[in-house]
Amino acid sequence: MGKPGPGCSNDTCAYFPENPVTGKGGMGLILTDKFALPTAKNPSQFGPASQIVLSCTDKFSKNYPGLARGSTGLATLGRFNYSLSAQISRGSSAPWIFALCLPSSSNASGIALFNSAGPYNFSPKIDASELLTYIPLILGPRGSDTQSFYSLKSPDYYIGLTSFRVNDKVVLLNQTLLAIDENGLGGTKLSTSKPYTVLQSSIFKAKTDAFVKESDALNLTRVKPVAPFSVCYAADKISRTRVGPAVPVIDLVLGKDKVLWRIHGSNSMVRMKNEWCLGFVDGGDAPKTSIVIGGHQLEDNLVQFDVERERLGFSSSLLLRRTNCANFDFKLN
Repeated sequence: MGKPGPGCSNDTCAYFPENPVTGKGGMGLILTDKFALPTAKNPSQFGPASQIVLSCTDKFSKNYPGLARGSTGLATLGRFNYSLSAQISRGSSAPWIFALCLPSSSNASGIALFNSAGPYNFSPKIDASELLTYIPLILGPRGSDTQSFYSLKSPDYYIGLTSFRVNDKVVLLNQTLLAIDENGLGGTKLSTSKPYTVLQSSIFKAKTDAFVKESDALNLTRVKPVAPFSVCYAADKISRTRVGPAVPVIDLVLGKDKVLWRIHGSNSMVRMKNEWCLGFVDGGDAPKTSIVIGGHQLEDNLVQFDVERERLGFSSSLLLRRTNCANFDFKLN
């Protein structure tokens, strides 16, 4: 995303692309090109090419911190007319819908599926579209985390989180922080540019205290925390399960219907050298967004963004079904 500048022509124009990781922009060019995606059934075959708008920054943009190691750019998927997901849907005359499944290992491949509401077949013969639970997507009134677009409606994906539960016990939170005000502050959103879920300080303390209390009941051994985390446990004292280390289960309680998005140990904990650490970080007293659900909590979860119907579908951990994001079966799709 960015703010257009002077010097536009039919195919290119001066542009100030903004890095959502750093919130900084850099001078660049906007241009059009042809773009084709492989089909799900046969990755060696490509669908029809569509014209797409791209932005190139100058060589110094590579020095911006915060990008994933080895990456040379960003592909935005937000609710923005020129995001990659919007352009692919528009170019294909298809509903604006896409799904993501992030792998839990840097050595494995995840999947991004455009223009498809399912089926999403994973080996061994599991259609993950049948596992999806749907909740409303919320449109933020301002782009509070986007400097160039602050005055416009937010391109981010917000959801209506009302509380956490730890081992089925409700964690009471300040509901004012969970609402989005007229300036776009507060609320809960998803962001793959954040490696771990970031919580406003009072929310972080309430959830962490609840987790520690339940962990103490399980006689888990706390050890010196490893940055950026605040709570860590001796890894050799925690047994393993199909869904990661055996630790208290965390639920995101969503919407008026109190839908639960369950987070097991594979998504709540981060393995360090000799420790399992609770993979949530303190975002300070006054962050722009109260809760930002990060990439680690999304790993091996299929997440569908149905922008047309303004809803989000989530599967919870695919590990429960003895599969994961790397097991997408192209032959069956």
